[in-house]
Amino acid sequence: MRRDGDGARLMRLAALAEAVILAWGWRKRLIALVAGASGALALPPLDLWPLIIIPMTVAVWLVDGAVGTGRGSRFRAAFAAGWWWGFGFFLAGLWWLGAAFLVEADKFAWAMPLGVVVLPAFLALFPALAFGAARLAWPQGAGRILVLAAALAASEWLRGHVLTGFPWNVYGMMLAGEIHLAQFASLAGLYGLTLLAVAIGAAPAVLGTAKTRAGIWTAPLLALATLAGLFAFGLWRVPAGPSPVVAGVALRLMQPNLPQDAKFNGRNGEAILNRYLELSDRATSPTTPGLQRVTHLIWPESAFPFLLGREPRALARIAAVLPPDVTLITGAARAGETLPGESRPPIYNAIQVVNDEGVIVASYDKVHLVPFGEYLPPFLERLIRSVGLSEFVSIPGGFAAGRARLPLAIKGLPGAAPLICYEAVFPGEVAVRGPRAGFFLNLTNDGWFGQTSGPYQHFAQARLRSVEEGLPLVRVANTGISAVVDAYGRTVASLPLGVEGVLDAALPRPGPTTFYAWAGDLVFAGMLLVFLAISRLRAA
Repeated sequence: MRRDGDGARLMRLAALAEAVILAWGWRKRLIALVAGASGALALPPLDLWPLIIIPMTVAVWLVDGAVGTGRGSRFRAAFAAGWWWGFGFFLAGLWWLGAAFLVEADKFAWAMPLGVVVLPAFLALFPALAFGAARLAWPQGAGRILVLAAALAASEWLRGHVLTGFPWNVYGMMLAGEIHLAQFASLAGLYGLTLLAVAIGAAPAVLGTAKTRAGIWTAPLLALATLAGLFAFGLWRVPAGPSPVVAGVALRLMQPNLPQDAKFNGRNGEAILNRYLELSDRATSPTTPGLQRVTHLIWPESAFPFLLGREPRALARIAAVLPPDVTLITGAARAGETLPGESRPPIYNAIQVVNDEGVIVASYDKVHLVPFGEYLPPFLERLIRSVGLSEFVSIPGGFAAGRARLPLAIKGLPGAAPLICYEAVFPGEVAVRGPRAGFFLNLTNDGWFGQTSGPYQHFAQARLRSVEEGLPLVRVANTGISAVVDAYGRTVASLPLGVEGVLDAALPRPGPTTFYAWAGDLVFAGMLLVFLAISRLRAA
């Protein structure tokens, strides 16, 4: 009876595979669109990672169905299917970008389709290229699973680097929500995790297309074994108990939950500072009176609608609140030196360190800026301004980029690797020059995106950097999620999205240097070659 039941299920799966493979026209486009969109269910905030089998299995069948009379026509058919699949994935995964266009709706609401539709349409070119390239090397049998995994993982690496890169919601993030599965990133990074994620998710495709029952379960069983191996590695790597902490450090993270439209209004400057100071000095328990037992107070990105370094009264008020030997770390816009021939100084999105005397003693300027959000790409600037658009930040001409990712020296703390907002999503680019840092310091402002999935996705990506590099993360966000994460990606303490509050926490110690921190994407490159070699051997 069980064998008959398995046979019936396989027949139904074969019928489903045939329907996808033989679909044509708008029916095929709709199947690709919905299958791609289903991938968003495996991403934060839902993190339903087992559902990765839906988009990846259907992807195999879509490439199977990309037929034609020659290599060019097969490439074009696969490219088209991949574009619709990718468009669905990015449309469902990035819809929340539309919220940023409503912060100043009078200026930007009309351009919302550029972020919600045009950007996903552009990003879909990367999986489209992967589908097309895979079709050109498409073998029979289970080997095609490895070809698709290699092509999609390589296209994701390209997406993370071309035109300054946009590695948001890389497919490996579908597995990264499970902390033990995420530990593989300590060896091969996000892109190595992506390679395995695609292969594991696509393996069931062979059950619907095998011509004989012989060896039909080989690929799915190997996928399950790989999944079990990832989980076992995670269990081995993650300590059973809590991580040790840095002695003598007591952090206070302040999450003001300011509405984005109020945050950048210069008229609100004094009220915003008052709110920060009052909230920062709030007692969190009867035994913790205000800031008396805190060593470091941390505020979020772009905390003020003014240049802190040019407001001595604001610095004096901060000094009046800080107890002796308490240091403030805050996001703030910073003015540089006016260059010859320039009418105004460059403005940097910075992290600034203020001592208990109200003196700014250290700064870090954001290096990797957000295109269209913080600056306009030079080759598009004239065109964009001609249609009445500007960058989202209210800085004339946008922010200037910092020169180098340097450690931030903060009294009483190990060396900090500073990351401002978007910088935390780039695997392999978060380490600082010189000696290894002791922790990541990530100040951000996700208030642009409201109560959507965007802030959850942003936090998940920052947390994976801890796994990759073996460094703890201290993250302070205007509207959340603010958190302290240990070197294995475990959240030690956090404030949820959309609440006002303060969070007191110790600083976890760094873990051992990871293999990924030493080798970078070399492991991923080696895995790509192995996948392609095995696929050719199986095809021979």
